[in-house]
Amino acid sequence: MKRRGVESLTHTKENLLNRIEECRNNMVTLAAENPLSSLTVVRVSSELDGLLNEYEKFFSI
Repeated sequence: MKRRGVESLTHTKENLLNRIEECRNNMVTLAAENPLSSLTVVRVSSELDGLLNEYEKFFSI
């Protein structure tokens, strides 16, 4: 018998890690094409910060 809560938590963790990786890749691409201080790069950087904070809040030991 599987524990539904653990399965759901694992799925959520994997989803969040995928979102973090996508956002990080997006930021790297944008930073290669734009100044680091550009609004575009700063917005994506802030989004990545939020995702990392969410991960830390829910999955840190």
